[in-house]
Amino acid sequence: MPLYERGEKVMELNVFERLNLLNILPKEGTFITLRIVHQLRDALSFNEEELKVLQFKQDMERGTVQWNSEADKPTEIQIGEKATDLIVDALKELDKQKKLTDQHFVLYEKFVEGGNKNG
Repeated sequence: MPLYERGEKVMELNVFERLNLLNILPKEGTFITLRIVHQLRDALSFNEEELKVLQFKQDMERGTVQWNSEADKPTEIQIGEKATDLIVDALKELDKQKKLTDQHFVLYEKFVEGGNKNG
């Protein structure tokens, strides 16, 4: 049983964590699942002010994204119970398939093992 608390909570996530969460969200599912995913994508996305300050640059050849790391401050993101369940399920599935990578480590700690001190 995950140690995270049920219900809506606020998570502090940095740019790297937000981008990684956007990449692991399900791309298919029921209508309700997709609605939750859309809401979560909106919450994790970057507003105009963040885009200006973070100065994202995409390297198409290397398939990487860079940003102004000095401007990377953790942002409070509200995540509902069902959205949390989707994230936990996605991370557990990656773990089950032995496809977790180092980039998932902190997310796994925060969401599956309940390592977020703020949640």
